[in-house]
Amino acid sequence: MAKLISLPNYSDDRGSLTVLDDIEKLLPFKVNRIFYIYNVDDSVRGGHRHHKTVQAAICIKGSCVVSNNDSIAKEEFLLDSPSKCLILETYDWHQMHSFTPDAIFLVFASEVYNADDYIYEPYPEV
Repeated sequence: MAKLISLPNYSDDRGSLTVLDDIEKLLPFKVNRIFYIYNVDDSVRGGHRHHKTVQAAICIKGSCVVSNNDSIAKEEFLLDSPSKCLILETYDWHQMHSFTPDAIFLVFASEVYNADDYIYEPYPEV
């Protein structure tokens, strides 16, 4: 099942700083791809799981909801802080939705893009 981890965050009267030092110890995989999604209308994004790719997702600005189904349970995660990081395993069929107009959704992935890695068929109802 997908899980939230907290990223180190430091705040003072000047602002906030979220740190991803030693990323290979922080995330449970080696990062081979980084992408971000922004300017999203009311569309639902995602709608897939993977054969090989593990992902770490952060809404670095604004917020969005990630709906997840791992074939055993369904769960929703509100990503509304740049210090919240959602780890999505290969078997996590996920959709992102309810983006605020200013949302920037950043993803670290374990694999480079490969169309054959995507599984679009959702799990049967849990």
